[in-house]
Amino acid sequence: MSLLNTFFTKNIYSTTRRILVLTMRPSSTESSENNAPIEMENPYKKERRQCILCQLNITPDYKNYRLLSQFQSPYTGRIYGRHITGLCKNKQALVEAEIKKAQNCAYMPYYYKDKTFLKDPKLFDPQNPIRSHRF
Repeated sequence: MSLLNTFFTKNIYSTTRRILVLTMRPSSTESSENNAPIEMENPYKKERRQCILCQLNITPDYKNYRLLSQFQSPYTGRIYGRHITGLCKNKQALVEAEIKKAQNCAYMPYYYKDKTFLKDPKLFDPQNPIRSHRF
C-alpha cells in the first residue's frame, strides 16, 4: 500500500509540474511572433550633409557676382577648394566655371575681391576648413 501511495504522489507531482511548466512557457508559435525583429531606422545614423547651395536650391550664375565672390579669396583672387567651402562636387565645379565666366565677362576682378563685398556675411570660414587637408 505504501508503494502505491508513493507511486501516486510522484505521478501527481510530475503531472502537475508538467502542467505548471507548460503554462509558464509560451508555445512555439507565440514565441516566434513575439520575438520577431522590430523594423526601425538606425538611431546612430548621422544626417546626410548637404552643401549650402543644394540645401537652399541655388544655382550659381555668372551674373550673380556677389554670391560668386564668397568663393574667392579677397586678397589673391584664388578660388577656394571643396574642403574649405563644403560644396558638393557638382556645385563646386559649377561655381568654378561661373567664376571664370564672370571674370571673362568683366563682372568680377581676377586678383582681388570688390571692397563693397568684404563686409558680406560669410558662408564658410576659410581659416577653419570643413575638412582639413592631409598635411
